[in-house]
Amino acid sequence: MHRIYRFLLKVLLLTILTFVLLSLLLVLPFRWVNPPITMVMADRWITSNEDFQLRKTWLSWDEMPKHAALAVITSEDQKFPLHSGFDLKAIQQALKERERRGGLRGASTISQQVAKNMYLWTGRSWFRKGLEVWFTLLIELSWSKQRILEIYLNIAEWGPGVFGLEAASQYHFGRSAMKLTPIQAALLASSLPSPIKYHPAKPAQHLYQRAQWNLQQQRKLGGVHWLAPINEK
Repeated sequence: MHRIYRFLLKVLLLTILTFVLLSLLLVLPFRWVNPPITMVMADRWITSNEDFQLRKTWLSWDEMPKHAALAVITSEDQKFPLHSGFDLKAIQQALKERERRGGLRGASTISQQVAKNMYLWTGRSWFRKGLEVWFTLLIELSWSKQRILEIYLNIAEWGPGVFGLEAASQYHFGRSAMKLTPIQAALLASSLPSPIKYHPAKPAQHLYQRAQWNLQQQRKLGGVHWLAPINEK
């Protein structure tokens, strides 16, 4: 019986070690290498019809318009430069809201969204949530904040088959991301919760109001200077 326990313990430890090493192999290279595809992109391609077209153009951090990066942070995760992958206060508020209303609003940080988009399948389960937490921790430990944001801005979904800020700018406004006006960047950022539903170039009143709020919040944060803590030295 002792031998069986020892054998099972060895198998368990070997399984954990293998999982950790495979996880590192999936995360660490993208500190330097741009991901060619994500799980969300693959899912959209597999479940789409034959006319599916994947639109994506990578922008390095130096090529990224900083006012657009700020607009996305303002919309998605205003504590991004400050937290270590999780906004605990937002999670607590989401859980309280779930108890009060029965629904669960989003409390994911940009780091968590990168983990989900890059590595996980669609759907909800505690197992998937556990993997999200694990990959978020690895991403925060392996990549800089600047790299996390750079990847997010290049893999975020902004329409059917449209991924990344450059493709979104071309698709919705017919111009490069560098030529986005502040209101256009705010409209794109404000559409991220439902990128298939919203049309930034022809915004409904609700989306336009969210974009105006986004611009006001950007000013309160101090403009693009808010990005200074995430800039690599």
